[in-house]
Amino acid sequence: MKVTRVSVDVPTRAPTGATNAYVVGQDPAVLVDPAARSDALDDAVADRGVEHVVATHTHPDHVGALAHYADACHATTWARYGRTRPFESATGVVPDRELRDGDDVAGLTAIETPGHAVDHLAFRADDAVLCGDLAVAEGSVVVGHPEGDLRAYLTSLRRLHAQSPSVLHPGHGPAIESPREACERLLAHRLDRERRVLAAVRDGADTVAAVTDAAYDKDLAGVRDLAEATVHAHVQKLVHEGRVRWQDGRVHPVA
Repeated sequence: MKVTRVSVDVPTRAPTGATNAYVVGQDPAVLVDPAARSDALDDAVADRGVEHVVATHTHPDHVGALAHYADACHATTWARYGRTRPFESATGVVPDRELRDGDDVAGLTAIETPGHAVDHLAFRADDAVLCGDLAVAEGSVVVGHPEGDLRAYLTSLRRLHAQSPSVLHPGHGPAIESPREACERLLAHRLDRERRVLAAVRDGADTVAAVTDAAYDKDLAGVRDLAEATVHAHVQKLVHEGRVRWQDGRVHPVA
């Protein structure tokens, strides 16, 4: 299937300052993640006969123009099963259909990939996967409290790795030409951060702020809130696994 990427400028915390929208297939085509209107995206949509609009997840930097393109194309809109109300709240659109894992939308196959967001989906197009914010070519993905779930995110990465696609089309930045290596890198990064968080707790850091100070060895100016949200999510994972515990608002190691 033909996959056309259109990078659109949009308010986002991603380092690129833009989100990738995709037009997949032709007559009918599927529009994925219409983050904002642009002339280039207008042209791509007009040229391909878009009949369906989907989102990898409903963060504002991925769905800002979903209502516009759904209306302009008279397209069928799809939301993840069980998440129709949050979809409507985020987009202003009542979805026409719901998606479950394995469902097909004009040749795109939905893959449930929660973690970065509760409602996160990826979409397989032949041997490629549009992976939203599951993976990036450089750096890492924010998986932060309260919405992010690191246990789910790691499972989603492992699932994507097992599928072994030929290329990943991410929500931000360039295509990922070595998907399995990217998944391995992101898994290693998350597990390394987990080790740092656990070590910080064992060394006496007992608040999210203190653990963040100990677990990061770089300047966090401008991203402190994201780092603390990430650490909070790591602590929640460790609590669930019985490796640390919350008590009176503080975190403590488990002997």
